[in-house]
Amino acid sequence: MKRIFILVAITLLVMGSSVAEEAILIDFSKLTADFIPDQDDKPTQNRATTMDFSQVAGGSFTTEQKAVMKTSLAINNWEVKLASSSRSIANEVLSYTSEAPSKQWGTVMGVRVHFPVEPWNSWAAIRPPFDIPAFEPAGEVDDEGNITVAEDSDGITTPSRFEDGYGVVKNVGTIKAVAANVYGLNFPYALYAVLIDNQGVETKVYLGTLNHDGWAEHTWQNPAYITQVRNRELRLYPLYPFSTPFVKFGGFIIQRDKDQLGGDFITYFKDVKIIYDQAVLDTDRDIEDEALWNIIKERETEKKISEMERFGQYQVMRYLDLQKQATETQFTPTSTGDDEGSGEEE
Repeated sequence: MKRIFILVAITLLVMGSSVAEEAILIDFSKLTADFIPDQDDKPTQNRATTMDFSQVAGGSFTTEQKAVMKTSLAINNWEVKLASSSRSIANEVLSYTSEAPSKQWGTVMGVRVHFPVEPWNSWAAIRPPFDIPAFEPAGEVDDEGNITVAEDSDGITTPSRFEDGYGVVKNVGTIKAVAANVYGLNFPYALYAVLIDNQGVETKVYLGTLNHDGWAEHTWQNPAYITQVRNRELRLYPLYPFSTPFVKFGGFIIQRDKDQLGGDFITYFKDVKIIYDQAVLDTDRDIEDEALWNIIKERETEKKISEMERFGQYQVMRYLDLQKQATETQFTPTSTGDDEGSGEEE
């Protein structure tokens, strides 16, 4: 009986020590543009998060056109989407993201939102330029944006390219807390962070209001999180061939009440962190199941291809629209009609 009690105590101790893992979900100081310069020799993309969407563009594009079909999580690529009632041309043009130099953090993400001045409720979503892939293999990106995948990386049984502060954390069970380092300018707007789990379910967590001056860590504590193991509902879940749960960053939402000041709004973001329970404990297993069956790899490869097709088609449409865009900034001056040979006699 005493031996059984000791085993139960050890089990509870191990389960209790598996909680409170902390990880940086996304760090905007890592998303600076550092290569692929524009016509002014200014970098436009972030090397570590570059994605090539030319493979889903189709066969009607030239090699030169496909060579520039690259995008990334560079700060300037993030989108600011307004509520439908606020989506005037002026408001959309004046709502965007930008790199911002911080004395404390280095480069952070700056956000400008132009809310309507009229007294109605509105919101703005700050979103990544594409759905951050959870299973992108790690690899090297050369100066032309070509991606070479590491031989021992598949992004499924090994870490993916978007982990370690680039938008994805794996092996996430119950989330205990979420925090974001945000710079406020005394605006009483509400701030939410959007998290997406491995089932594609989006969750908005309320991080408080931005009515403060300077940097502050906004925190959400999960009210349903149970600290005491003895009060939890303990279950056994099948292990293989189920993939490890993950969470990825879906963006921010800023909410403005109709009674609050409209017009321009500015804020800055440094990072988003989470504290969470591990979904599965790392153990030394006798048989490497995935190496034998490859079930998870096949399943997640299909998901990755589907994600790439959705992301690629949207980016191709953007590329085509950019190519059709007028480049002239002014009209060509009209001829005065005083050319030689006009036929007039002196």
